[in-house]
Amino acid sequence: QTKTGIALLYDEVSENAYDIRLKLTKEVLTIQKQDVICVSGSDHSANHRTVTLRRQPVGGLGLSIKGGAEHKVPVVISKIFKDQAAEQTGMLFIGDAIKQVNGINVESATHEEVVHLLRNAGDEVTITVQYLREAPSFLKLPLGSPGPSSDHSSGTSSPLFDSGLHLNGNSTNTAPSSPSSPTANEPKYEKRWLDTLSVPLSMARISRYKTGTDKLRSNAFEVLALDGVSTGILQFYTAQESADWLRAMSTNISDLTLQNMKMANKCCSPSDQVIHMGWVNERLEGADSSQLYKFKFLALKGSSFYIFSTPPVSTLDWVRAEKIYNLCEVLFKIHKLWLGDDCWLQANLYLGIHQDFDLEDQRPYCFSVMVGHGKSHYFNVELGSELAVWEKSFQRAIFLEVQRTGSKTYMCSWQGDTLCFTVDFALGFTCFDSKTKNVLWRFKFSQLKGSSDDGKTRVKLLFQNLDTKQIETKELEFQDLTAVLHCIHSFIAAKVASVDPVFIDSQSIARKYMYTN
Repeated sequence: QTKTGIALLYDEVSENAYDIRLKLTKEVLTIQKQDVICVSGSDHSANHRTVTLRRQPVGGLGLSIKGGAEHKVPVVISKIFKDQAAEQTGMLFIGDAIKQVNGINVESATHEEVVHLLRNAGDEVTITVQYLREAPSFLKLPLGSPGPSSDHSSGTSSPLFDSGLHLNGNSTNTAPSSPSSPTANEPKYEKRWLDTLSVPLSMARISRYKTGTDKLRSNAFEVLALDGVSTGILQFYTAQESADWLRAMSTNISDLTLQNMKMANKCCSPSDQVIHMGWVNERLEGADSSQLYKFKFLALKGSSFYIFSTPPVSTLDWVRAEKIYNLCEVLFKIHKLWLGDDCWLQANLYLGIHQDFDLEDQRPYCFSVMVGHGKSHYFNVELGSELAVWEKSFQRAIFLEVQRTGSKTYMCSWQGDTLCFTVDFALGFTCFDSKTKNVLWRFKFSQLKGSSDDGKTRVKLLFQNLDTKQIETKELEFQDLTAVLHCIHSFIAAKVASVDPVFIDSQSIARKYMYTN
Protein backbone atom coordinates (compact mmCIF):
# COMPACT_ATOMS: atom_id res chain seq x y z
CA GLN A 1 0.00 0.00 0.00
CA THR A 2 1.30 3.46 -0.97
CA LYS A 3 1.00 6.38 1.46
CA THR A 4 1.05 9.92 0.05
CA GLY A 5 0.83 13.36 1.60
CA ILE A 6 1.97 16.97 1.50
CA ALA A 7 4.85 18.14 3.69
CA LEU A 8 7.55 20.81 3.74
CA LEU A 9 11.23 20.41 2.94
CA TYR A 10 13.15 22.66 5.33
CA ASP A 11 16.40 24.28 4.17
CA GLU A 12 18.59 24.92 7.22
CA VAL A 13 20.86 27.34 5.33
CA SER A 14 18.18 29.70 3.99
CA GLU A 15 15.74 28.81 6.79
CA ASN A 16 13.00 28.52 4.17
CA ALA A 17 10.62 25.58 3.74
CA TYR A 18 9.28 24.33 0.40
CA ASP A 19 6.13 22.39 -0.41
CA ILE A 20 6.77 18.78 -1.39
CA ARG A 21 4.74 15.62 -1.82
CA LEU A 22 5.81 12.38 -0.16
CA LYS A 23 5.14 8.97 -1.65
CA LEU A 24 5.91 6.01 0.59
CA THR A 25 5.98 2.42 -0.66
CA LYS A 26 7.24 -0.67 1.15
CA GLU A 27 10.76 -0.18 -0.18
CA VAL A 28 11.20 3.47 -1.20
CA LEU A 29 10.40 6.98 0.03
CA THR A 30 10.03 9.36 -2.92
CA ILE A 31 10.10 13.15 -2.66
CA GLN A 32 8.17 14.98 -5.36
CA LYS A 33 8.20 18.66 -6.31
CA GLN A 34 5.70 20.44 -8.53
CA ASP A 35 6.79 21.54 -11.97
CA VAL A 36 5.21 22.63 -15.24
CA ILE A 37 5.76 20.26 -18.15
CA CYS A 38 4.88 20.37 -21.84
CA VAL A 39 2.41 17.57 -22.52
CA SER A 40 1.67 18.12 -26.24
CA GLY A 41 2.34 20.32 -29.28
CA SER A 42 6.05 20.81 -28.69
CA ASP A 43 9.07 18.98 -27.36
CA HIS A 44 11.00 22.05 -26.22
CA SER A 45 11.77 22.63 -22.56
CA ALA A 46 8.99 23.99 -20.35
CA ASN A 47 11.59 25.77 -18.21
CA HIS A 48 10.90 29.14 -19.83
CA ARG A 49 7.52 30.01 -21.34
CA THR A 50 6.73 33.27 -23.10
CA VAL A 51 3.03 34.09 -23.02
CA THR A 52 1.10 37.03 -24.48
CA LEU A 53 -1.88 38.20 -22.43
CA ARG A 54 -4.64 40.45 -23.80
CA ARG A 55 -5.94 42.69 -21.07
CA GLN A 56 -9.72 42.38 -20.69
CA PRO A 57 -12.06 45.26 -19.77
CA VAL A 58 -13.47 43.14 -16.94
CA GLY A 59 -10.83 41.13 -15.13
CA GLY A 60 -7.70 42.73 -16.59
CA LEU A 61 -4.87 40.18 -16.79
CA GLY A 62 -6.73 37.73 -14.53
CA LEU A 63 -3.91 37.03 -12.09
CA SER A 64 -2.36 38.10 -8.77
CA ILE A 65 1.31 38.17 -7.80
CA LYS A 66 3.40 37.83 -4.63
CA GLY A 67 7.06 38.23 -3.73
CA GLY A 68 9.81 40.57 -4.83
CA ALA A 69 13.55 41.15 -4.65
CA GLU A 70 13.24 42.91 -1.28
CA HIS A 71 12.25 39.53 0.19
CA LYS A 72 14.95 37.61 -1.69
CA VAL A 73 12.36 35.73 -3.74
CA PRO A 74 11.20 36.27 -7.33
CA VAL A 75 7.79 37.75 -8.08
CA VAL A 76 5.48 34.75 -8.57
CA ILE A 77 1.93 34.26 -9.80
CA SER A 78 -0.10 33.56 -6.64
CA LYS A 79 -3.62 33.41 -8.08
CA ILE A 80 -5.15 32.73 -11.48
CA PHE A 81 -8.80 33.71 -11.89
CA LYS A 82 -11.28 31.40 -13.56
CA ASP A 83 -12.28 32.17 -17.17
CA GLN A 84 -10.05 35.24 -17.32
CA ALA A 85 -7.05 36.16 -19.50
CA ALA A 86 -4.27 34.27 -17.65
CA GLU A 87 -6.26 31.04 -17.34
CA GLN A 88 -7.42 31.17 -20.96
CA THR A 89 -3.83 30.99 -22.25
CA GLY A 90 -3.47 27.50 -20.72
CA MET A 91 0.23 28.32 -20.27
CA LEU A 92 0.36 30.06 -16.88
CA PHE A 93 0.29 28.43 -13.43
CA ILE A 94 0.28 29.41 -9.78
CA GLY A 95 3.94 29.30 -8.74
CA ASP A 96 5.31 30.65 -12.05
CA ALA A 97 8.11 33.16 -11.42
CA ILE A 98 7.95 36.19 -13.74
CA LYS A 99 11.30 36.67 -15.53
CA GLN A 100 10.43 39.36 -18.11
CA VAL A 101 7.61 41.82 -18.84
CA ASN A 102 7.51 43.05 -22.46
CA GLY A 103 11.19 42.17 -22.82
CA ILE A 104 12.27 43.95 -19.61
CA ASN A 105 14.12 41.68 -17.15
CA VAL A 106 12.41 41.78 -13.73
CA GLU A 107 14.36 39.04 -11.92
CA SER A 108 15.91 41.64 -9.57
CA ALA A 109 12.84 43.90 -9.44
CA THR A 110 10.87 44.74 -6.31
CA HIS A 111 7.24 43.86 -5.89
CA GLU A 112 6.05 47.43 -6.56
CA GLU A 113 8.19 47.72 -9.70
CA VAL A 114 6.65 44.58 -11.24
CA VAL A 115 3.13 45.69 -10.29
CA HIS A 116 3.76 49.08 -11.93
CA LEU A 117 5.15 47.47 -15.11
CA LEU A 118 2.22 45.06 -15.48
CA ARG A 119 -0.42 47.72 -14.83
CA ASN A 120 1.09 50.13 -17.35
CA ALA A 121 2.13 47.67 -20.05
CA GLY A 122 -0.78 48.34 -22.43
CA ASP A 123 -3.43 46.01 -23.80
CA GLU A 124 -1.05 43.25 -24.84
CA VAL A 125 1.42 42.11 -22.21
CA THR A 126 4.11 39.56 -23.06
CA ILE A 127 5.59 37.85 -20.01
CA THR A 128 8.28 35.20 -19.72
CA VAL A 129 7.88 32.82 -16.78
CA GLN A 130 9.63 29.84 -15.20
CA TYR A 131 7.99 27.59 -12.62
CA LEU A 132 9.55 28.12 -9.17
CA ARG A 133 9.97 24.55 -7.89
CA GLU A 134 11.19 25.66 -4.48
CA ALA A 135 8.78 28.42 -3.56
CA PRO A 136 9.32 29.37 0.12
CA SER A 137 6.35 28.33 2.24
CA PHE A 138 5.91 31.88 3.59
CA LEU A 139 4.48 32.81 0.18
CA LYS A 140 1.61 30.43 1.04
CA LEU A 141 0.91 29.48 -2.56
CA PRO A 142 -2.05 27.10 -2.96
CA LEU A 143 -1.04 23.66 -4.20
CA GLY A 144 -4.33 22.76 -5.87
CA SER A 145 -6.07 23.95 -9.04
CA PRO A 146 -7.06 27.64 -9.46
CA GLY A 147 -9.81 28.59 -7.06
CA PRO A 148 -12.87 30.81 -7.62
CA SER A 149 -12.35 34.46 -8.45
CA SER A 150 -12.01 36.88 -5.55
CA ASP A 151 -11.72 40.65 -5.62
CA HIS A 152 -9.22 41.82 -3.00
CA SER A 153 -6.88 44.33 -4.62
CA SER A 154 -5.62 46.97 -2.21
CA GLY A 155 -3.90 50.33 -2.68
CA THR A 156 -0.63 49.27 -1.06
CA SER A 157 1.15 46.09 -2.24
CA SER A 158 2.94 43.81 0.22
CA PRO A 159 5.36 41.03 -0.76
CA LEU A 160 3.45 38.67 1.54
CA PHE A 161 0.04 39.60 0.16
CA ASP A 162 -1.36 39.27 -3.34
CA SER A 163 -1.37 42.25 -5.65
CA GLY A 164 -4.42 41.75 -7.85
CA LEU A 165 -3.91 42.31 -11.56
CA HIS A 166 -7.37 41.10 -12.45
CA LEU A 167 -8.62 44.72 -12.44
CA ASN A 168 -8.24 47.14 -15.34
CA GLY A 169 -4.81 48.64 -15.85
CA ASN A 170 -4.04 51.75 -17.90
CA SER A 171 -5.64 50.70 -21.18
CA THR A 172 -5.76 52.89 -24.32
CA ASN A 173 -8.29 50.63 -26.02
CA THR A 174 -11.82 51.01 -24.67
CA ALA A 175 -13.32 48.30 -26.87
CA PRO A 176 -13.47 44.79 -25.42
CA SER A 177 -10.50 42.69 -26.54
CA SER A 178 -11.04 39.11 -27.59
CA PRO A 179 -10.10 36.59 -24.90
CA SER A 180 -6.71 34.90 -25.10
CA SER A 181 -6.88 31.22 -25.96
CA PRO A 182 -4.30 28.62 -27.00
CA THR A 183 -4.33 27.72 -30.70
CA ALA A 184 -4.02 24.21 -32.07
CA ASN A 185 -0.31 24.64 -32.82
CA GLU A 186 0.65 26.02 -29.43
CA PRO A 187 2.16 23.65 -26.88
CA LYS A 188 0.00 22.48 -23.99
CA TYR A 189 1.34 22.62 -20.45
CA GLU A 190 0.36 20.97 -17.18
CA LYS A 191 1.52 21.33 -13.59
CA ARG A 192 2.43 17.95 -12.11
CA TRP A 193 4.19 16.40 -9.12
CA LEU A 194 7.51 15.03 -10.40
CA ASP A 195 9.88 12.63 -8.62
CA THR A 196 13.03 14.49 -7.53
CA LEU A 197 14.58 12.08 -5.02
CA SER A 198 14.07 8.41 -4.15
CA VAL A 199 15.48 7.08 -0.89
CA PRO A 200 15.69 3.26 -0.54
CA LEU A 201 14.42 2.25 2.91
CA SER A 202 16.47 -0.94 3.24
CA MET A 203 18.90 -0.31 6.13
CA ALA A 204 17.83 3.37 6.18
CA ARG A 205 17.79 5.34 9.42
CA ILE A 206 15.66 8.16 10.84
CA SER A 207 16.76 11.08 12.99
CA ARG A 208 14.50 13.53 14.80
CA TYR A 209 17.42 15.45 16.30
CA LYS A 210 19.27 18.52 15.04
CA THR A 211 22.72 17.49 13.83
CA GLY A 212 25.36 17.57 16.56
CA THR A 213 22.85 18.58 19.24
CA ASP A 214 20.43 17.02 21.67
CA LYS A 215 17.54 19.17 20.45
CA LEU A 216 14.46 17.40 19.15
CA ARG A 217 13.05 18.84 15.92
CA SER A 218 9.47 20.06 16.18
CA ASN A 219 7.20 17.90 13.95
CA ALA A 220 10.17 17.11 11.70
CA PHE A 221 12.73 14.40 10.97
CA GLU A 222 15.29 13.30 8.41
CA VAL A 223 15.60 9.96 6.61
CA LEU A 224 19.09 8.79 5.59
CA ALA A 225 19.69 5.96 3.15
CA LEU A 226 22.37 3.30 3.61
CA ASP A 227 24.66 5.21 1.21
CA GLY A 228 24.23 8.42 3.24
CA VAL A 229 21.80 10.16 0.85
CA SER A 230 19.41 12.30 2.91
CA THR A 231 15.84 13.39 2.28
CA GLY A 232 16.66 16.68 3.98
CA ILE A 233 14.53 17.88 6.89
CA LEU A 234 10.92 16.78 6.38
CA GLN A 235 8.65 19.21 8.22
CA PHE A 236 4.99 18.41 8.91
CA TYR A 237 2.08 20.71 9.63
CA THR A 238 0.91 18.92 12.79
CA ALA A 239 2.38 16.67 15.47
CA GLN A 240 -0.13 13.97 14.48
CA GLU A 241 1.00 14.00 10.83
CA SER A 242 4.64 13.84 11.91
CA ALA A 243 3.95 10.90 14.24
CA ASP A 244 1.95 9.05 11.56
CA TRP A 245 4.70 9.41 8.94
CA LEU A 246 7.42 8.52 11.45
CA ARG A 247 5.57 5.34 12.40
CA ALA A 248 4.83 4.41 8.77
CA MET A 249 8.46 4.83 7.67
CA SER A 250 9.82 3.06 10.76
CA THR A 251 7.46 0.13 10.13
CA ASN A 252 8.61 -0.21 6.51
CA ILE A 253 12.28 0.02 7.52
CA SER A 254 11.70 -2.65 10.20
CA ASP A 255 9.92 -4.94 7.71
CA LEU A 256 12.84 -4.63 5.27
CA THR A 257 15.33 -5.29 8.09
CA LEU A 258 13.40 -8.46 8.89
CA GLN A 259 13.71 -9.52 5.24
CA ASN A 260 17.47 -8.84 5.34
CA MET A 261 17.75 -10.92 8.53
CA LYS A 262 15.93 -13.85 6.89
CA MET A 263 18.26 -13.65 3.90
CA ALA A 264 21.34 -13.53 6.16
CA ASN A 265 20.05 -16.44 8.25
CA LYS A 266 19.83 -18.69 5.18
CA CYS A 267 23.64 -18.59 5.05
CA CYS A 268 24.10 -19.15 8.81
CA SER A 269 24.00 -22.28 10.93
CA PRO A 270 21.07 -22.71 13.37
CA SER A 271 23.37 -21.71 16.24
CA ASP A 272 24.50 -18.51 14.50
CA GLN A 273 21.19 -16.89 13.53
CA VAL A 274 20.52 -13.14 13.57
CA ILE A 275 17.93 -12.46 16.30
CA HIS A 276 17.62 -8.70 15.75
CA MET A 277 19.49 -5.79 14.20
CA GLY A 278 18.92 -2.10 13.56
CA TRP A 279 20.08 1.50 13.91
CA VAL A 280 20.46 3.27 17.26
CA ASN A 281 22.20 6.42 18.50
CA GLU A 282 25.16 5.88 20.84
CA ARG A 283 26.16 8.57 23.30
CA LEU A 284 29.84 9.29 22.81
CA GLU A 285 32.13 8.56 25.75
CA GLY A 286 33.27 11.67 27.53
CA ALA A 287 30.67 13.76 25.70
CA ASP A 288 30.33 17.24 27.15
CA SER A 289 27.10 19.05 28.03
CA SER A 290 26.01 19.04 24.37
CA GLN A 291 25.50 15.26 24.74
CA LEU A 292 26.73 14.19 21.32
CA TYR A 293 25.38 10.99 19.84
CA LYS A 294 26.53 9.00 16.83
CA PHE A 295 24.61 6.54 14.65
CA LYS A 296 25.55 2.90 15.31
CA PHE A 297 24.15 -0.32 13.88
CA LEU A 298 23.60 -3.09 16.45
CA ALA A 299 23.13 -6.79 15.82
CA LEU A 300 22.35 -9.80 18.01
CA LYS A 301 23.67 -12.87 16.20
CA GLY A 302 24.51 -16.31 17.50
CA SER A 303 26.59 -15.96 20.65
CA SER A 304 27.54 -12.32 20.10
CA PHE A 305 26.39 -8.72 20.42
CA TYR A 306 27.87 -6.60 17.59
CA ILE A 307 28.35 -2.83 17.28
CA PHE A 308 28.96 -1.52 13.73
CA SER A 309 29.45 1.95 12.29
CA THR A 310 27.76 0.76 9.06
CA PRO A 311 25.45 -2.24 8.57
CA PRO A 312 26.95 -5.60 7.56
CA VAL A 313 25.83 -6.32 3.99
CA SER A 314 28.02 -9.36 3.28
CA THR A 315 29.24 -12.36 5.28
CA LEU A 316 32.73 -10.84 5.48
CA ASP A 317 31.40 -7.67 7.12
CA TRP A 318 30.62 -9.48 10.37
CA VAL A 319 34.29 -9.66 11.34
CA ARG A 320 34.64 -5.89 10.75
CA ALA A 321 32.48 -4.87 13.73
CA GLU A 322 33.79 -2.11 15.99
CA LYS A 323 32.98 -4.20 19.09
CA ILE A 324 31.94 -7.82 19.63
CA TYR A 325 30.76 -9.09 23.04
CA ASN A 326 29.63 -12.50 24.26
CA LEU A 327 25.89 -12.37 24.96
CA CYS A 328 26.19 -14.26 28.25
CA GLU A 329 28.43 -11.49 29.59
CA VAL A 330 26.33 -8.41 28.82
CA LEU A 331 23.53 -6.83 30.81
CA PHE A 332 20.69 -4.92 29.11
CA LYS A 333 19.09 -2.06 31.05
CA ILE A 334 16.33 0.39 30.16
CA HIS A 335 17.10 3.86 31.47
CA LYS A 336 14.42 6.18 30.28
CA LEU A 337 10.94 6.12 28.80
CA TRP A 338 8.77 8.98 27.65
CA LEU A 339 5.19 8.66 28.87
CA GLY A 340 3.66 12.06 28.27
CA ASP A 341 4.31 15.73 27.73
CA ASP A 342 5.92 16.30 31.14
CA CYS A 343 6.45 12.85 32.58
CA TRP A 344 9.75 10.95 32.57
CA LEU A 345 9.95 7.39 33.79
CA GLN A 346 13.45 6.46 34.84
CA ALA A 347 13.56 2.69 34.88
CA ASN A 348 16.10 2.54 37.69
CA LEU A 349 13.54 4.05 40.10
CA TYR A 350 11.32 1.03 39.48
CA LEU A 351 14.02 -1.62 39.38
CA GLY A 352 16.18 -0.35 42.23
CA ILE A 353 19.28 -0.85 40.10
CA HIS A 354 22.48 1.13 40.38
CA GLN A 355 22.54 4.08 38.00
CA ASP A 356 25.83 4.58 36.15
CA PHE A 357 24.67 7.39 33.87
CA ASP A 358 23.58 10.92 34.53
CA LEU A 359 20.18 11.54 33.01
CA GLU A 360 20.78 15.15 32.02
CA ASP A 361 20.15 14.62 28.32
CA GLN A 362 16.67 15.13 26.95
CA ARG A 363 16.41 12.00 24.79
CA PRO A 364 13.65 9.54 25.61
CA TYR A 365 13.81 5.79 24.90
CA CYS A 366 17.30 5.14 26.27
CA PHE A 367 18.95 1.85 27.18
CA SER A 368 22.44 0.73 28.10
CA VAL A 369 24.35 -2.45 27.54
CA MET A 370 26.84 -3.13 30.32
CA VAL A 371 29.84 -5.19 29.24
CA GLY A 372 33.03 -6.56 30.80
CA HIS A 373 35.50 -4.64 32.99
CA GLY A 374 32.73 -2.31 34.20
CA LYS A 375 32.29 -0.63 30.82
CA SER A 376 28.95 0.39 29.29
CA HIS A 377 27.41 1.58 26.04
CA TYR A 378 24.52 4.05 26.27
CA PHE A 379 22.00 4.05 23.40
CA ASN A 380 18.87 5.90 22.32
CA VAL A 381 16.19 4.91 19.79
CA GLU A 382 13.54 7.05 18.06
CA LEU A 383 10.37 5.19 19.11
CA GLY A 384 9.10 3.47 22.23
CA SER A 385 8.11 0.46 20.13
CA GLU A 386 11.77 0.08 19.07
CA LEU A 387 12.85 0.11 22.73
CA ALA A 388 10.39 -2.71 23.49
CA VAL A 389 11.73 -4.75 20.55
CA TRP A 390 15.35 -4.30 21.68
CA GLU A 391 14.44 -5.34 25.25
CA LYS A 392 12.69 -8.51 24.07
CA SER A 393 15.41 -9.31 21.51
CA PHE A 394 18.27 -9.03 24.02
CA GLN A 395 16.32 -11.23 26.41
CA ARG A 396 15.67 -13.87 23.74
CA ALA A 397 19.23 -13.79 22.34
CA ILE A 398 20.76 -14.14 25.80
CA PHE A 399 18.39 -16.99 26.80
CA LEU A 400 19.15 -18.87 23.57
CA GLU A 401 22.90 -18.45 24.07
CA VAL A 402 22.68 -19.70 27.69
CA GLN A 403 20.74 -22.78 26.60
CA ARG A 404 23.15 -23.42 23.69
CA THR A 405 26.27 -22.93 25.79
CA GLY A 406 25.00 -24.93 28.77
CA SER A 407 27.83 -23.80 31.01
CA LYS A 408 30.65 -21.27 31.32
CA THR A 409 33.82 -21.68 33.35
CA TYR A 410 36.03 -18.84 34.65
CA MET A 411 39.48 -18.93 36.21
CA CYS A 412 39.52 -17.40 39.68
CA SER A 413 41.54 -17.45 42.87
CA TRP A 414 41.12 -17.40 46.60
CA GLN A 415 43.85 -17.22 49.28
CA GLY A 416 46.56 -17.99 46.74
CA ASP A 417 44.81 -21.02 45.20
CA THR A 418 43.96 -21.08 41.48
CA LEU A 419 40.38 -22.25 41.12
CA CYS A 420 37.74 -22.72 38.44
CA PHE A 421 34.19 -21.39 38.83
CA THR A 422 31.50 -22.90 36.60
CA VAL A 423 27.97 -21.61 36.00
CA ASP A 424 25.91 -24.49 34.60
CA PHE A 425 22.32 -24.24 33.31
CA ALA A 426 21.42 -27.67 34.75
CA LEU A 427 23.62 -27.91 37.86
CA GLY A 428 23.98 -24.32 39.11
CA PHE A 429 27.34 -23.21 40.59
CA THR A 430 30.45 -25.38 40.98
CA CYS A 431 33.90 -24.45 42.25
CA PHE A 432 36.83 -26.85 41.74
CA ASP A 433 40.61 -26.91 41.96
CA SER A 434 42.13 -26.07 38.57
CA LYS A 435 44.91 -28.68 38.95
CA THR A 436 43.32 -31.64 40.71
CA LYS A 437 39.77 -30.96 39.37
CA ASN A 438 38.46 -31.80 42.85
CA VAL A 439 35.06 -30.17 43.46
CA LEU A 440 35.28 -27.80 46.45
CA TRP A 441 31.60 -26.86 46.60
CA ARG A 442 28.41 -26.95 44.53
CA PHE A 443 25.07 -25.11 44.90
CA LYS A 444 21.84 -24.90 42.91
CA PHE A 445 20.65 -21.57 41.51
CA SER A 446 17.82 -21.55 44.07
CA GLN A 447 20.37 -21.65 46.91
CA LEU A 448 21.92 -18.29 45.95
CA LYS A 449 20.40 -15.82 48.43
CA GLY A 450 22.52 -12.74 47.82
CA SER A 451 25.87 -11.34 46.80
CA SER A 452 28.15 -8.35 47.30
CA ASP A 453 31.32 -7.18 45.58
CA ASP A 454 34.04 -4.56 45.93
CA GLY A 455 33.41 -3.18 42.43
CA LYS A 456 36.85 -4.38 41.30
CA THR A 457 37.77 -8.07 41.48
CA ARG A 458 36.27 -9.66 44.62
CA VAL A 459 32.78 -11.07 45.14
CA LYS A 460 30.99 -12.71 48.08
CA LEU A 461 28.31 -15.24 47.16
CA LEU A 462 25.78 -16.12 49.90
CA PHE A 463 24.33 -19.63 49.61
CA GLN A 464 21.81 -21.38 51.87
CA ASN A 465 22.78 -24.88 52.99
CA LEU A 466 19.78 -27.14 52.26
CA ASP A 467 20.39 -29.29 55.35
CA THR A 468 21.29 -26.75 58.04
CA LYS A 469 19.42 -23.76 56.44
CA GLN A 470 22.50 -21.72 57.40
CA ILE A 471 24.01 -19.13 55.04
CA GLU A 472 27.45 -20.05 53.72
CA THR A 473 29.66 -17.28 52.31
CA LYS A 474 32.02 -18.08 49.42
CA GLU A 475 34.58 -15.47 48.41
CA LEU A 476 36.29 -15.48 45.00
CA GLU A 477 38.51 -13.14 43.01
CA PHE A 478 38.17 -12.73 39.23
CA GLN A 479 40.17 -10.87 36.60
CA ASP A 480 36.95 -9.56 34.98
CA LEU A 481 34.38 -9.58 37.76
CA THR A 482 31.74 -7.68 35.74
CA ALA A 483 31.63 -10.36 33.02
CA VAL A 484 31.17 -13.10 35.65
CA LEU A 485 28.36 -11.22 37.43
CA HIS A 486 26.59 -10.61 34.11
CA CYS A 487 26.97 -14.30 33.27
CA ILE A 488 25.41 -15.31 36.60
CA HIS A 489 22.53 -12.88 35.93
CA SER A 490 22.03 -14.29 32.40
CA PHE A 491 21.95 -17.91 33.56
CA ILE A 492 19.54 -17.23 36.44
CA ALA A 493 17.21 -15.17 34.20
CA ALA A 494 17.28 -17.93 31.55
CA LYS A 495 16.53 -20.51 34.24
CA VAL A 496 13.55 -18.52 35.52
CA ALA A 497 12.31 -18.01 31.93
CA SER A 498 12.47 -21.74 31.26
CA VAL A 499 10.38 -22.43 34.37
CA ASP A 500 8.03 -19.40 34.26
CA PRO A 501 8.02 -17.49 30.92
CA VAL A 502 5.04 -15.36 32.03
CA PHE A 503 7.05 -13.94 34.94
CA ILE A 504 9.81 -12.74 32.61
CA ASP A 505 7.26 -11.06 30.32
CA SER A 506 5.68 -9.34 33.33
CA GLN A 507 9.08 -7.78 34.13
CA SER A 508 9.29 -6.02 30.75
CA ILE A 509 9.61 -2.31 31.53
CA ALA A 510 9.31 -1.08 27.93
CA ARG A 511 6.39 -3.25 26.86
CA LYS A 512 4.47 -2.66 30.08
CA TYR A 513 4.71 1.12 29.95
CA MET A 514 4.82 1.79 26.20
CA TYR A 515 1.77 -0.26 25.31
CA THR A 516 -0.42 0.99 28.17
CA ASN A 517 0.28 4.60 27.14
